[in-house]
Amino acid sequence: MAASIKGLAKQIAIAGGLETANLLRAAGVMRGARGLGAICTLHHVRPREETAFAPNAHLEITPVFLDLVLDRLKSDGYRFVALHEIPALLSQTGSSQPFAAFTLDDGYRNNLVYALPIFEKYDAPFTVFVAKGLAERTHTIWWETLAALLRREERLGFDFGSGHEMLDITTTEAKGRAFARIANHLHRHDERAAVAAIDLMARKHEIDPDEIVDDLVMTPAEFNLLEASPLASLGAHTISHRAISRLSDQEVRDEMEVSRDYVAAITGHRPGSFAYPYGTREAVTQRQAQIAREVGFDLAVTTQAGVVTKRSLNNMTYLPRLSINGLYQKVRYVSGLASGIPFRFAPNRS
Repeated sequence: MAASIKGLAKQIAIAGGLETANLLRAAGVMRGARGLGAICTLHHVRPREETAFAPNAHLEITPVFLDLVLDRLKSDGYRFVALHEIPALLSQTGSSQPFAAFTLDDGYRNNLVYALPIFEKYDAPFTVFVAKGLAERTHTIWWETLAALLRREERLGFDFGSGHEMLDITTTEAKGRAFARIANHLHRHDERAAVAAIDLMARKHEIDPDEIVDDLVMTPAEFNLLEASPLASLGAHTISHRAISRLSDQEVRDEMEVSRDYVAAITGHRPGSFAYPYGTREAVTQRQAQIAREVGFDLAVTTQAGVVTKRSLNNMTYLPRLSINGLYQKVRYVSGLASGIPFRFAPNRS
């Protein structure tokens, strides 16, 4: 119960901060905080499915909300640009109109079905980042598998390193604690082994992780269909979707180069952009940003919150993004976030 209260308190605090930022923006305060523009990050775009246990709710928004976001940013004066245009835009002088670029990670089929028509409605370019292992069905999506497993069961066994432990997951709160604990274990230990353990556990409970990937992620043919739109482009997103800060330099290079070449095989040209899996400060460091430059990417994006400024030119393979977060589906929150005002009050972690 304490963990759920803490999570709710955090959401309330964030929502309050976004409300305040939007009010300051509307009052014309701190105009310079918005920088030159913003790169927005999304994952799922699909109709809402009611479920009591939704640990990945932050990764999905509804098509209706995406429509509202684009309409609000347009009315706020943003021009919609393709991701690959950003380096040139940062080199220009004189324009005071902020830009917004849109990115979607992992290559979910709903990006083609639901997001594409909305981007077309607003003539808004967007980039979808492709993980080869998901597109080829050689890797699984552990957070989706784990959510499906916890949703179904009331007791579950898992080895956190000290032997098999039974988890009581009879309540939604207990399921949330179990999800967080297993996720924390995965991020602190061998990720490949932890994913394999989750997949094995799921199969024992008659949940097929491969079917989950097949249901959710586009095939190469669908990526090709998506990329046929003049508004859509594809970027690289590794093979295995592991946190690359915990891999050797050679593994990082392999993950980047193979996924880059895979996208090139689909589109006929090498992608200039890359998205780091997870994208947090713990999941990617400046060392991996340097490798991205050496591999030949023009830019690479994290999930670390922030707006794009002139200073971003000095670190184009470690760019911030603004999360269009499913837990905060109110357009005034998006305006507050894009204003850059919240980051003026955040502690400096650079």
